[in-house]
Amino acid sequence: MKKIYIKLGVICLSLFAITTSCEEELDLSNPTALSLEELLQTENGFELLANGVLDAYQKVPTNEFLLIELRSDNVRANTENGNFPEINRYNVDPNNGDVATYYSNNMATIKHANTIIDNRFLAPENQQYAVGEAYFMRALCHFNLVRAYQNIPYIDKVLDINADEARDYPQLPESEVYDKIISDFTTSIAFLNGGTQNKYRPTEGAAICLAAKAYLSQPNPNYAEAELLLSSVVENSASFGYSLLFTEPGSATDFTGDGVISDREYAANLALDFGNVFGNDIPIEYNDTEGEAVLNGEWTNNPGLEINDEIVFSIAYDFVSSDNYATSDSGLDDQVQTDSESFSFAMTLLGPSNGVNIASLDFLDIMTPVLQPVRFPVSFRAVSVNTDDLLNDTFNAKYPTNGEIGDNDWIVLRYADVLLLYAEAILAGSNSTTDQRALDAYNQIRARAGLEEVFPVLTKQQLLDERRVEFVYENQRLYDLIRFGEADDALQQFSNNNNLSYTADKKYLPFPQRELDNLPNFYTQNNGY
Repeated sequence: MKKIYIKLGVICLSLFAITTSCEEELDLSNPTALSLEELLQTENGFELLANGVLDAYQKVPTNEFLLIELRSDNVRANTENGNFPEINRYNVDPNNGDVATYYSNNMATIKHANTIIDNRFLAPENQQYAVGEAYFMRALCHFNLVRAYQNIPYIDKVLDINADEARDYPQLPESEVYDKIISDFTTSIAFLNGGTQNKYRPTEGAAICLAAKAYLSQPNPNYAEAELLLSSVVENSASFGYSLLFTEPGSATDFTGDGVISDREYAANLALDFGNVFGNDIPIEYNDTEGEAVLNGEWTNNPGLEINDEIVFSIAYDFVSSDNYATSDSGLDDQVQTDSESFSFAMTLLGPSNGVNIASLDFLDIMTPVLQPVRFPVSFRAVSVNTDDLLNDTFNAKYPTNGEIGDNDWIVLRYADVLLLYAEAILAGSNSTTDQRALDAYNQIRARAGLEEVFPVLTKQQLLDERRVEFVYENQRLYDLIRFGEADDALQQFSNNNNLSYTADKKYLPFPQRELDNLPNFYTQNNGY
């Protein structure tokens, strides 16, 4: 984890104890064990508990790509590699390990958050923000779960397993879960109001935007409330510190030094902007053969670029040389979570060894160097691209870290998403809009992508298509299709074209068999499994 906090804790919660290190930099060799009661009485106990919630969440993204993006029409898996092709075919087993650990890692983070919320009346005035962060993270984890599994329990306290309290929390209808998510985000806004802007911690701005996204995602979207929330951020973006990383034509770098910025040279400027969003950098050199400045080589992570104005909220990871990194199924007692973990092996440079993060042929039809001169070189590894061979495996470049011991942060929300969600809220479920606010928000994204503006009408399909190419490999496509009401048509067609097994019931994951077995005759398995 990046050095975010004045005092940074490595916190592992159980029912009885918390292990924490209170050094300014991580001290992995001599942690101090405190009971919960002792920690709550320390001067910075709630701060350390809040750090523990963020620390626990570091495990959550490790399964998301395999369970979410791999079940969209953006990517595919090689047929000979483990159970990944079966996930890609929509044949997900309820006993699948990733299905179980994604659920339990979100629930573990919820337990950490509930520890703070259960004791919130003990929080001193100068640590009330920790309570707001806990409500935020509880809402975020349930938001992850309801979108993945649909009907889930909403856990609002630390459960006593000896009292069998889990049976007081049945699966709820999707709409009721969203009501509670929005309520928690709203509560967090009140606690976080006026707080410090920190890209690595929950903030008021992030809570406002994610509450709006929840309003848009619920079964009966509340477009009016989402629009009000998003407009409060978009119209005051400077006060929140949010903006797109974007170089205006008049400010572009003249890499060739000839006093002229060619279209391709400007696209190279914009590609640098887009790559910098993810904390990545790449050399730009003059190419004698082509007579222009071009991107040269491979993207590499530069931690100094990761805290930028486009990030609304991200989960920090740091590179530490160690054999003790965390994975999605690591136990809390067998590793130190902040010690050198990357959010997903499948998403990194070594992902291809598992036969995943390969662009689907359908996606490569719309994501080409000609159609997407800025996004294409940022999204795909140059060494894997062969535009003359459509069957060539083309791999992700957004997270150029070296396997699980890596350094790329995981972006939960960025301002490009906020702008497109704002346009979506204004569209309000219609097929098109001429509202200038929606067009302005949408065209900001187009300009950074080096594409022509759209006017005087923005359509629902244009917005969905733009989100697809902007957020590829960011685990958004499946949820976008569901939110826009297009999942069944798009994924059924994709399935038919590629001999897959999609049905309408397969939009959602199976409820983990492990949870069904732990509480026999209590939870209900999702349809289709």
